[in-house]
Amino acid sequence: MSESEASGARPFRVIAVANQKGGVGKTTTAINLATALAAAGEKTLLIDLDPQGNASTGLGLPRQARRHGSYALLLGNDQAATLCQPTAVPDLSLIPAEDDLAGAEIELVGLPRREFRLRDSLSALTAHAIVLIDCPPGLNLLTLNALVAADAVLVPLQCEFLALEGISQIIRTIEMVRRGFNPGLRLQGIVLTMFDRRNNLSELVAADARGFFGTQVYETVIPRNIRISEAPSHGKPVLLYDFRSPGAQAYIKLAGELLKREREPRTIPA
Repeated sequence: MSESEASGARPFRVIAVANQKGGVGKTTTAINLATALAAAGEKTLLIDLDPQGNASTGLGLPRQARRHGSYALLLGNDQAATLCQPTAVPDLSLIPAEDDLAGAEIELVGLPRREFRLRDSLSALTAHAIVLIDCPPGLNLLTLNALVAADAVLVPLQCEFLALEGISQIIRTIEMVRRGFNPGLRLQGIVLTMFDRRNNLSELVAADARGFFGTQVYETVIPRNIRISEAPSHGKPVLLYDFRSPGAQAYIKLAGELLKREREPRTIPA
């Protein structure tokens, strides 16, 4: 596969929200960043590629209403445009994770172009400007499909010491995928999550991350905020649940910073 084929000139940008460590705010970031991007006028698609389906739940789509979703995208003959479902957020569509996704990795093993199934299914997408993919934790064929399909990777980093250790894994994975499958893949940025200004550890982790990764770390940090935690139980992004909360305002700022990065010349090293 040539580099031009791998990077593919497409009318939309694909950003995988990924971290091989669980519990870092990955799905929360995917849901609320997608909502904030849509609120900013960007036609956005969120693909729930995690078999747990928490992004689908967090956008108010119960399991019985999910019909065909990311499993059909990977293993059926469906194109992404036929699987998009509307959400309560204008300009935000969702391809949900249906129950069958839990067995998708086993079924993918024997298929041709198994690493490229998602990229191929997205090829005819035209109605969206930005596609976000909520990846499962760990490196498996689902995550690999997301990284091969993506233009860039956004890495949520929980402000705890062990999370800092784990980030080196996703950086190595990005490099591996770039060498083997997707030469155009880059690190879009690292976003600090669950930041608590009352906790010295949060400040230390943030300082260490900025010291090592420099401008690849977003200026915007996502605070620990009870409204962010409550929102999924109501099937809503925090921007709909409590727009004025610090968590909602942080995601609005994050979306603005992401759009600014996407529109600037790509001088940030991957």
